[in-house]
Amino acid sequence: MKARLFFAMAAAVCALSTPAFAQWLDYPTAGIPRLPNGKPNLAAPAPKLPDGKPDLSGLYYIDSGRLFQNVAADIKPDLPMQPWAAELARKREQDNRKDDPYSHCMPPVVPRINSGNRPFKILQLPGLVVILYETGYIFRQIFTDGRPLPKDPQPAWLGYSVGKWESDALVVDTIGFQDQGWLDGNKGHPHTSAMHVTERFRRVNFGRLEIEETIDDPKAYTKPFTVKHTMHLLPDSEILENICNENEKDAVHLVGK
Repeated sequence: MKARLFFAMAAAVCALSTPAFAQWLDYPTAGIPRLPNGKPNLAAPAPKLPDGKPDLSGLYYIDSGRLFQNVAADIKPDLPMQPWAAELARKREQDNRKDDPYSHCMPPVVPRINSGNRPFKILQLPGLVVILYETGYIFRQIFTDGRPLPKDPQPAWLGYSVGKWESDALVVDTIGFQDQGWLDGNKGHPHTSAMHVTERFRRVNFGRLEIEETIDDPKAYTKPFTVKHTMHLLPDSEILENICNENEKDAVHLVGK
């Protein structure tokens, strides 16, 4: 993973002047099955909790940011867009995407945040799944305690999520989005506050997590569409602090065409 290699190199440089334990980029992760040579056995079966449910916990990364930049990369010929949404996306792309909220230190919305070039960490607890994102250094709560989705939620970047298990898949419903987010960077596909995202998290084996995401936003798209991600476990590492607006000097150069 290129980004992780960069951080590892940066940590190595910092180690010249700071203690080596300042970062945890090469500390063995507990509970990971190992091969005889000590390397992680990522092909081992997916772990399970005492109640028999799959344990999604772990640090994951995606090996391609294609969907982060174009959510329709695998959809041909294109997304089923309402005319106004297609025109807005066209204008955003022509204007060199200068108004992408992520370029101005706002968090990517769900599901875009799942496909970024930085890892995220899943913590699976009784009644709750927490996702810690290195992108934007923010968190997300998925309640699995049986509560319903809120009736009139305060609009949020990552929305409000509840989850339930269907066989070996955690099915997550998310609503309550504000309407300022972009579904991707290069194409500028919009969404509205009516968006409903359904995610299916499935841990195929110890080292691979598959996420299937269905976006249903009737105000912006004529029908729902589905995208898929394959995530890989990142062993013996941790998420790092990533504050977008710290010493940020790029936004003034985002002037469009």
